[in-house]
Amino acid sequence: MVSERLLDFLNKAIARELQVSIQYMWQHIQVTGLDGAVVEGIFRKIAIAEMKHAERLAEQLDYLNGVPTAKPDPIFVGSSLVEMLTQDQRDEEDAIELYKEAIQLAHQEGEYTTRRLLEEILADEETHINTFGKLLVGMSEPFTQPGTSQIG
Repeated sequence: MVSERLLDFLNKAIARELQVSIQYMWQHIQVTGLDGAVVEGIFRKIAIAEMKHAERLAEQLDYLNGVPTAKPDPIFVGSSLVEMLTQDQRDEEDAIELYKEAIQLAHQEGEYTTRRLLEEILADEETHINTFGKLLVGMSEPFTQPGTSQIG
C-alpha cells in the first residue's frame, strides 16, 4: 500500500504542473516584441508538455486510489520576458527538487512504476530549466555566456 506522503507528493506535482502549464501558455500569448516572437513557440511547447505531465501524474494517482487535485499552484505570468524566464527557471528548480524527493520516496516504498514516471518527468524538467537558462543568457548581462569569467 502506498503512503499518504507519496500521494501528497503526487498531488503537489499535479498542482505544480497545472500551474506552469497555464503560466507558460499565458506567457506564450502575452509575450511581445522581437524577443517574444523568438520564444513564444517555446513557451507553448513547454506548456503542452507540462499539461501532459499533469495528466500522467493524475492517472497514476488515480491508479493508486488517490484523488487528483484540480487546483493549480499560484500562477505568475510576469510583465517582461526577463521576468517571465526568471520566474519560470525558479519554478523548474522547485519542480526538480520536488521530483527528486518523490523519486526517493517511491523507491523506498517499492513503487517502481511511479518512480519511473517521476524520473521521466524529472528529465523533462531538467531540459526545461536548461532551455529557460539559455534564453536568459545575455538578457541581463549582454555578451556573457555561462562559465566565462570576466577579467577586470
